[in-house]
Amino acid sequence: MERSGAALAERIAERRSGVGDPRALVGEMRRAVLLVPMAGDRLWTARMGGVRWIHGFTDEVALARFVRHHVPGDQPLEYATLLGARIVDEIVPALGEPAGLAVDVATEDGAMFFPPVVGIVPESAAVDAGEAPAAPEVRA
Repeated sequence: MERSGAALAERIAERRSGVGDPRALVGEMRRAVLLVPMAGDRLWTARMGGVRWIHGFTDEVALARFVRHHVPGDQPLEYATLLGARIVDEIVPALGEPAGLAVDVATEDGAMFFPPVVGIVPESAAVDAGEAPAAPEVRA
């Protein structure tokens, strides 16, 4: 069942305040429809800490905050609407390098990073594949 990003934003707020279940957060991310800005004909990504991060936003307000900081002038920004599960299950592995999902990166106290680890991305794309299983790690 697909859901708007509002439920994901609520789960992110819970985790950032120290409550909520990390697995429920990952599940909500997978069900959420995210707005993913485009850079030409590609998804907008940035490299940080050896990981390529795909940017996704829970709503147009969060996307607009990002645009104000990263797009010069009044240039329009194209974006795709993608299910979180599609991003982490299909797009991340296709990049061929460590990649994760960064949600609402321009939202003060509202960003969340879903790193390329088992439980978030497929094992073939996880940097910790082959290690002992643990609860998925999500970072604020």
